[in-house]
Amino acid sequence: MTVTGDGQAAKAIDIKPEEWLSLVWSFAMFFAVLASYFTVRPVREMMGASLGKGELGQLFTVVFLVMVALIPLFGYVATRFHRRHVLPAVYGFFIANLVVFAVAMNATPGTVPGWLAATFFVWVSVYNLFVVSLFWSLMSDRWSSEEGKRLFGVISAGGTTGALAGPLIAGQLAGIIGTANLPLVSAAFLGLALVASFQLSAASGEPKSQGEKPPATLAQIIEGATHVLRSPYLGRIALVILLANLVSTFFYLEQSRLVKATIADKTAQVEFFASRDLIVSVVTAAVQLLGTAAILKRFGLTAALAALPAVCIAGLLVIGTVPTLAVVSGVMAFERICAFGLAGPAMRVLYTVVAPDEKYKAQNFIDTVVYRGGDALSGWMFAAFGALALSPWMMIALTMPFAVAWLWSCMGLGAMQEERAKAG
Repeated sequence: MTVTGDGQAAKAIDIKPEEWLSLVWSFAMFFAVLASYFTVRPVREMMGASLGKGELGQLFTVVFLVMVALIPLFGYVATRFHRRHVLPAVYGFFIANLVVFAVAMNATPGTVPGWLAATFFVWVSVYNLFVVSLFWSLMSDRWSSEEGKRLFGVISAGGTTGALAGPLIAGQLAGIIGTANLPLVSAAFLGLALVASFQLSAASGEPKSQGEKPPATLAQIIEGATHVLRSPYLGRIALVILLANLVSTFFYLEQSRLVKATIADKTAQVEFFASRDLIVSVVTAAVQLLGTAAILKRFGLTAALAALPAVCIAGLLVIGTVPTLAVVSGVMAFERICAFGLAGPAMRVLYTVVAPDEKYKAQNFIDTVVYRGGDALSGWMFAAFGALALSPWMMIALTMPFAVAWLWSCMGLGAMQEERAKAG
């Protein structure tokens, strides 16, 4: 990283001497934010596994409704008050929540009341959206557009490191301090993120940008829905997200059912989920660093998009043949690696051929209403399957058409993107 004229370390990254301190605090803040989330995520998965399959499916609807209600409120607050005050207030609120959850879990040792498991599952599902969204809002304030193009990749690496550290710490500490105290570890990390935000503000001075992507408001989400309905291209993106969630939820619910049936000890469940998250994070980071760009260049966008549904179709067939926890968790891990390493970057490429204003509003709608709405719809669908007492093979047979439609939609979407790119 070129700090002086004779620096040799990283010609690939242009970091100016006066940017180093702010960059370090930005990196540290994102590390702490994602370490906080990934420390508590295995506890959420354990809570989800403690619930019945039908009740867990219903919680997806609750998450969807809570998110739809809170996002416009969050957008209103963030646009009416200076983020210098909003971020500490929101992070402080979440830290207090984590402490309360730890107290509640310690008050019921050895068992997890259904109300606590459901509340915690919904809370963590919403929590991640807001802490990450506020982080990037701060970044857009503290860094100019030119600086962001050079440095946001480095800052994102801080998040990747946090995503690796979180499950590693959760897996190691679950058996030492108990799963009920992991929310306190998560709160400590979020507290470190808050300290880093104060240090960043002190190091970088006044904001350099007013933010290129302000928080969503209800009007913007509605306008985004209009763009999606009017544009075949954006509509196809929304369809792909919806189908992806429908299919992925089958794997998630099946894994939760098998964890509950196979692993009785709650600490062992947390360690299981943490070890799986760690493996996924490590392999995903390797794929992103070494494989994503090469695969996109060699095989093209369509192949990268189609890889995930193809993996899921194969996974459905494998699970139908060998419906064990090891197989289901392996398939789900492979699916997540493919999602984060290939499909995620490919989906971001799709928006490069969309007008900036249309892109922002449509993406807000797709990332919130469509994404969480897909979770809710899949919850209803699989609850209905469960009420009919269908066999695993029958559930797979009913899920397979959605996976095939997902694959077909991805292939068509890749072709549409290539046409738009050629048209300029």
